[in-house]
Amino acid sequence: MEQKPNLHLILGGARSGKSRYGESLASESPLDVQYVATARAYDSEMEKRIAQHKVDRPSHWESIEEPLDLCGVINSAEAHIILVDCLTLWLMNLMDANRNIVDAVDEFVATLQSRTTPVILVSNEISMGVVPMGEMSRQYVDELGRLHQKIAQEADQVTLMVAGLPHKIK
Repeated sequence: MEQKPNLHLILGGARSGKSRYGESLASESPLDVQYVATARAYDSEMEKRIAQHKVDRPSHWESIEEPLDLCGVINSAEAHIILVDCLTLWLMNLMDANRNIVDAVDEFVATLQSRTTPVILVSNEISMGVVPMGEMSRQYVDELGRLHQKIAQEADQVTLMVAGLPHKIK
């Protein structure tokens, strides 16, 4: 039986070190790195964050800015390790585009199951606080939690980042 390439889910709060940790894992791979950024710059503060992320990663990495079609990127990858940063914004982009979240998540999980290359997924763990006010905010937290659970079931490794320290969950 052929062994699947590694799937690693990295979760953590804001400024927990999850992106840096994902980048360090990708750097250790002998494969070329395909960095997939899902962020959209809706304001000047986000523009600055995106610019800093670009400066922080190695210039020889292939960078792809893809806010919605992660399945297409993963399906087209050959002989790369893919680092997706981040699922939190990807889900927000799907909701903003009025996509069917259940269908999009199911398609993404199926894509991960059939991948031919290692994948590192970075996402914010936002469900450890109070239940947010507002229907849309609660829906977002619920959908992100379900997404994380589905991916964690498929993942070979799950790491929770706290204060820059990786904690192995799976």
